[in-house]
Amino acid sequence: MSDRPASADARLLHTGAHRNSGDPIVQPPMLTSIFASQGDPGDALAYARNGNPSWTALEEALGALEAAEAVIFSSGQAASMALMLALARDRDAILLSRDGYYMGRVLADKLRPHGATPVLVDLRDLSEIERELASHRAVLWAESPTNPLLRVADLAALSRLAAACDVPMVVDNTVATGVLQQPLEFGAAASLCSLTKSAAGHSDVILGAVITRDQQLLTDLRSWRTAGGGIAGPMESWLALRGLKTLPLRIERQSQNALAIAEHLASHPQVLAVHYPGTAPDTVEIARAQMPRGFGPLLSFEVAGSAAQADAVIAASQLIVPATSFGGVESTWERRGRWPGETAPESLIRLSVGIEPAADLIADIDQALAAGPA
Repeated sequence: MSDRPASADARLLHTGAHRNSGDPIVQPPMLTSIFASQGDPGDALAYARNGNPSWTALEEALGALEAAEAVIFSSGQAASMALMLALARDRDAILLSRDGYYMGRVLADKLRPHGATPVLVDLRDLSEIERELASHRAVLWAESPTNPLLRVADLAALSRLAAACDVPMVVDNTVATGVLQQPLEFGAAASLCSLTKSAAGHSDVILGAVITRDQQLLTDLRSWRTAGGGIAGPMESWLALRGLKTLPLRIERQSQNALAIAEHLASHPQVLAVHYPGTAPDTVEIARAQMPRGFGPLLSFEVAGSAAQADAVIAASQLIVPATSFGGVESTWERRGRWPGETAPESLIRLSVGIEPAADLIADIDQALAAGPA
């Protein structure tokens, strides 16, 4: 038998699986709030806010993807909050993308009283990043591709700038997931992922995770999780682990579909602009280097017309579901400008591409574009 280490995809499937005769192959959800315990507290489980075997199995699988360790939380926002609190201690600023996930900016602003001021930057403007890093003792909160404009940042270049200023860099890796992109390999201190999206992939759980190789950061994150109570439920953890096992297959199909749709929409007369990492001429080579297996399930495009016309396109769909979030096996879309605080153009539609046949999706989009603005 070969001693070659198993691939990340294989480890993802088998990490945490039981191999002894009579054991369950899959870790069942541990539905308890307490464990038998007496005497001085030690490493053994006593109270389920401190640990649960259902979490452990999911964390081991997530860590296997990036050759690191994971800490899961009740949501992506809970994971973000713990990470901001852990890293921003003794720092005066958090640098965030101007066009990234808007709830990240909202959260950073709410944490302002704890000492770190949010500073909005263009992650593709390295000279601006360099100036801001020189002006602050900061945390660099990167996101690539961004949500909802799918802009790609050069993670290696950002990491070099952060390292030169002794600044930790976080990468929100929700769009790509650890299957398509490995931020830690580009120098990130931590990789953040909303498991709600593609990682779990079935639109049935809300969870988040931080993946890192920094042992002190892992300790801090677990401490914040226990003290703050942002813990994952055992059923949610079980569902997420089940979904995670098929992530490489799902995201490959979704990436192929999304690329085909982006290329189709690029020449559509009713579309002003298409935003997708695999078709953006100025950053596609960076995207290929950072995401060699595909560009992900998420794309956005701007309809030629008003917000009302974009809404009409969404309403005219017969297949794609009007809904927020992304990464599920079913295709969904929405006009992002309907959300207060979002920076997207008014006629921008964000499309989360599912695993349906690409031809069916393209046909549905075409008929919706033809019917919508009328």
